[in-house]
Amino acid sequence: DDAGDGTTTATVLAQAIITHGLKNVAAGANPMDVKRGIDKAVAAIVEGVKAQAEEVGDDFK
Repeated sequence: DDAGDGTTTATVLAQAIITHGLKNVAAGANPMDVKRGIDKAVAAIVEGVKAQAEEVGDDFK
């Protein structure tokens, strides 16, 4: 199977972040705390992806 460009995955994740973030704010959470939590999660995910990344060349043979 060929992998896509991740557009659908990114869209689903963004929608979940928005939905849960708004739900927490509606329940009384501080919006800035929610934003800080999202920022920390993004940083951790980026580091995790970088740690697992493998360099790929442009040799398509």
